[in-house]
Amino acid sequence: MIDFEEVYRDYLEDVYRFSLALCRDPVLAEELTQETFFRALEHIGQFRGECTLRVWLCQIAKHAWLTHCRRQRRREPEPELREEGPEERLAQKETAMEVHQVLHSLPEPYREVFALRVLGELSFREIGALFHKTESWARVTFHRARLKIKEAL
Repeated sequence: MIDFEEVYRDYLEDVYRFSLALCRDPVLAEELTQETFFRALEHIGQFRGECTLRVWLCQIAKHAWLTHCRRQRRREPEPELREEGPEERLAQKETAMEVHQVLHSLPEPYREVFALRVLGELSFREIGALFHKTESWARVTFHRARLKIKEAL
């Protein structure tokens, strides 16, 4: 059985620093850290030991950050440039659905890098750091993912 208090003491600083690197906001990093440990406590029974506990916690933090980004995007009103008719709205929804279908069919790491860049709005440097790769690797992977999506559409 895992002593969660010990896990919290041992990894609190690491998870906070990781969250801070993602969001660059100390207050938000604290919230993400709290959310990470809350989710970890709920799902500690699902930890299989295939990776280190630190990596598992950072993955939870990354997902908490992405959830936060998606929520923020939904809250921001879309700029209205012109009135669209129902035909244009339908075409945009169909295109968005096609892009999502193609995105989900992409192999890893293309799918996750594309999602982190577009949906998570992370920099290439941050994406590279998440994968323990270089910024250039993140750029190339994102570019290849974009090409694969364009080819599929």
